[in-house]
Amino acid sequence: MVGDRGSITDARINEELKPAQGIDWIAALRAPSIKELAEQGLIRPSLFDERDLAEIKSPDFPGERLIVCRNPFLAEERTRKRQDLLQATEKTLKKIVAATRRARKRLKGKAEIGVSVGKVINHYKMAKHFKLTITEDSFSYERKKQEIEAEAALDGIYVIRTSVGAETLNSEDVVGRYKDLAFVERAFRCLKTVDLNVRPIYHWLEKRVVAHIFLCMLAYYIEWHMRKALAPLLFDDKDKEYARKLRTSVVAPAVRSPMAEEKARTRRTPQGYPVHSFQTLLQDLATIAKNRANPCGAGKAEFFMLTKPTPLQKRAFELLNIPLSL
Repeated sequence: MVGDRGSITDARINEELKPAQGIDWIAALRAPSIKELAEQGLIRPSLFDERDLAEIKSPDFPGERLIVCRNPFLAEERTRKRQDLLQATEKTLKKIVAATRRARKRLKGKAEIGVSVGKVINHYKMAKHFKLTITEDSFSYERKKQEIEAEAALDGIYVIRTSVGAETLNSEDVVGRYKDLAFVERAFRCLKTVDLNVRPIYHWLEKRVVAHIFLCMLAYYIEWHMRKALAPLLFDDKDKEYARKLRTSVVAPAVRSPMAEEKARTRRTPQGYPVHSFQTLLQDLATIAKNRANPCGAGKAEFFMLTKPTPLQKRAFELLNIPLSL
């Protein structure tokens, strides 16, 4: 079983997975657990001198493997976001400091000052990084430099935990299986918002709700196969296996194959067809209609006629193995 931090929790592992026979799991540690490992000296910068992942052991996780990964791109983004939030928080806190010092309509009183400060801290979620001093007639603040530096040292670091033995999956394979959760997240996004819109559910009886969800799942199953068949006409990367080989590491961000990059750049397939998203291709195919013609005064001489498909539409139906016939 592979799940994120919210689905495969400590409680679920201890209460459900460990007692069950023959079930292994791959999950990830939450930030507090990663911080504890760092404080114990198990996570340190030297782990990543040669590679961007390393396997460690901890007595807090008996019988489990811990694979520590460091993504420099993720580290850079988290550092930038923290600095932006710190600066935005300080900018607003300075206004409160000025309000406690102005001559007219001065902000005073612990309760009043605390309310103003609380709104800022709660908005930016930066309370842990500031030391706040509030009195009846003043307010001051300063950054907690040590705490900020300690958190920054863990930027870009995540830890995968698993009960799967090394003889079954090596470290790279474990990380790869966990990162494949992105496909599950994409499927849920497709079900909920992008294509199928499983909600709102206009049913109240349990059986009908179950049937509704089942039909949506069945529809996504069909869409998955359609996307796979129509990949040559879509922006989707058809040569994902080659793209995997281009990655320097399983921890590094995914890359697209040269063919996919060329399609995105030219918006044309190698055969000259215009490249579509799945939604726009379906809209294009929806213009094909089966018309019933009934000539005036011809009695029973009515006949059916398909809209003449474009070369793109012909190719799409060929890829789907669907004949264009009456």
